[in-house]
Amino acid sequence: MASLLSMTGGFLDAFTWLSLGGVFASSQTGNVIFLGIDAMSGQWRQATHHLLPLAAFLLGASLAIRLKSPLLCLAGEIVCLVAMMLLYHRIPDMITILGISFGAALQSASFRQVERWKYLTVTVTGNMLRAIDQSVASDRDAARGTAVMLLVCLMFLSGAAIGACVTKWLHAWSLVLPIASSVCVLWLCRPQLRS
Repeated sequence: MASLLSMTGGFLDAFTWLSLGGVFASSQTGNVIFLGIDAMSGQWRQATHHLLPLAAFLLGASLAIRLKSPLLCLAGEIVCLVAMMLLYHRIPDMITILGISFGAALQSASFRQVERWKYLTVTVTGNMLRAIDQSVASDRDAARGTAVMLLVCLMFLSGAAIGACVTKWLHAWSLVLPIASSVCVLWLCRPQLRS
């Protein structure tokens, strides 16, 4: 599940970067950097372009943390992505970005642990550091922890690469892939629904 969710994070960032004006939907570090650069350059309109997705992400994460219902939040992400896919080019690009950022935050704030290791589905920096931590740890699960974190990072990269290729061909319809990935995770979680 962690691999599929991380792949979705990379895919969504590639999609929004390529098709919605060079902004990130899930990896907010890039938006913070460009916000600072644009603000210091006096390019306030561009700065706002990076500030609003941050606000939508924070709102989505806050809601997810309050709800404490990962499956409901994952369903919320799916609804956001389906809506943005269907409304693409019928609404302003910024609304599409905000919807995707909000949905990505719902998912990211709800799924933060794989086995016994903390991770993030929307970035690789922290996951790379956790891989290094595990590689120097002396406990018996260290090798597995390293492998898990590296796999999560590779899946984020794969999602970004696939997202870049597919977005060029399918445009908004490329969102079918992260939607399908999230639906698969929801399906894999169905035993939790029964218990």
